[in-house]
Amino acid sequence: MDNPEIFIIMVLYMCVVVGIGVYFYKRAQKSSENYFLGGRSLGPWVAAMSAEASDMSGWLLMGLPGVAYWCGLADAFWTALGLAIGTYVNWLIVAKRLRNYSQIAGNSITIPDFISNRFKEKKKILLGISALFILIFFTVYASSCFVTVGKLFNTLFGFDYHATLIVGALFVVAYTLIGGFLAESVSDFMQAIVMILALVAMIVVGIVNAGGFGAVVENAKNIDGFLSLGEIANPIVDGNKVQQNIAGVPLFGSANNYSVLSMVSMLAWGLGYFGVPQVLLRFMAIRKPSEIKRSRIIATVWCVISLAAAVMIGIIGRTLFPASESLNTASKAESIIIVMSTEYLPLIVAGLIMAGILAATISSSDSYLLIASSSVSVNIYKGIVKKDKATDKQVMWLSRITLVVIALVGIIIAWNENSVIFNLVSFAWAGFGATFGPIMLFSLFWKRTTRSGAIAGMVAGAVSVFVWKLVLNKFLSGTISIFGIYELLPAFIISSIAIVVASLLSKKPDKEITDEFDKAKKGELQTAI
Repeated sequence: MDNPEIFIIMVLYMCVVVGIGVYFYKRAQKSSENYFLGGRSLGPWVAAMSAEASDMSGWLLMGLPGVAYWCGLADAFWTALGLAIGTYVNWLIVAKRLRNYSQIAGNSITIPDFISNRFKEKKKILLGISALFILIFFTVYASSCFVTVGKLFNTLFGFDYHATLIVGALFVVAYTLIGGFLAESVSDFMQAIVMILALVAMIVVGIVNAGGFGAVVENAKNIDGFLSLGEIANPIVDGNKVQQNIAGVPLFGSANNYSVLSMVSMLAWGLGYFGVPQVLLRFMAIRKPSEIKRSRIIATVWCVISLAAAVMIGIIGRTLFPASESLNTASKAESIIIVMSTEYLPLIVAGLIMAGILAATISSSDSYLLIASSSVSVNIYKGIVKKDKATDKQVMWLSRITLVVIALVGIIIAWNENSVIFNLVSFAWAGFGATFGPIMLFSLFWKRTTRSGAIAGMVAGAVSVFVWKLVLNKFLSGTISIFGIYELLPAFIISSIAIVVASLLSKKPDKEITDEFDKAKKGELQTAI
């Protein structure tokens, strides 16, 4: 086995993560609210950093640096900028209102719960729709984490990709069954610290070994469009999508134009924050609404530093490994931080960074599995099938069964070892952003929003993501440029229009609903004073 020292360090690190799950086991098993929402007990540091770590995960450590390494600054920069803005705005306008409103609206412990309770629906159509889409998109999200695990062990130790994929999925399922929401929030907090330290350390080490910052810039300037925000570098690849090189010099064609439409498309990543359950649940679970301001500062600072560092690692990596066989496809390029760590860091430090990637990926995937399983056990089974007559024991058992099924489907999606983490995450992110983002904003801030508007908006957003990505983008983007835009933006707009039109065409909300809306708004203002 290659790098046995790193393997041992990773195993020891994961034992710590498991220990966290075991520590919180007893509290998690007390009730479904404790298991799925941690009893609304998160402090500002844990809420902020666990929200960001569960959101970013291995995508931040592998996906984003891989994009920067492969085609330069533009795609990665505009994506990172959109995410940084989205992080700040989401904590600024959504967090406090949702924390108050979710408790007022039937003490909701899941996002489908909140949406259903917000509109006081008797026939649980909203509950079923939202639970179904959470199940679909989180299965894709979980698959991206499994891909990360497979690539990590394959690159580091030469282990079979598919074998480690399965082992990683089994570990995630076991860990999620043990500790629930509170355990994964605390472990995510730990991962957030490791992630930011790893990223900053790799920048320093990378620049030193590249011969200084000037050498990095000079190398990037020699690649047409690599440092431009208005152009994108164009790697020359063969029929197998492998980048070509001559005597160790990677071949690039003339840079492609990076249009304003493309910039707006990547900035639209920020819209996804309004709809991703793993972040919204942290808003609902925070201990006191008055602590949200501190959380916002912590989350934004962490996000900006980490995103900037991840992009820089990709740029630096092109100087250090201009034409490495282990990085010569878009998929392999996502291993740049692994290659840099094992090449330039002491084995103990490299092992900690690799353990951080693994633990961040696993702790994020357990967030996805936990939320997806709750959509079936709490929302569909308890809320629709049993109509609130299911016992906590039944809910917990169904949740465990669902976890296993979702993991199996995630393994199938991730089975192709040439899967690109960035692409899998972008699709799931668009799905959540367009399906839940608009309705969350309208539910929180527009009193006139109706149940019909909510149904129309969620369905329109989700369907638009699939149609835009799998039909319009795939078959028409080559001839009509607008169809090449990231599917989140048009789907978000379509969903918003559907909500407004359907709400205005339907009967005004009942007084009970509007009174509750006013109560949530008043509660937010009181906690702000």
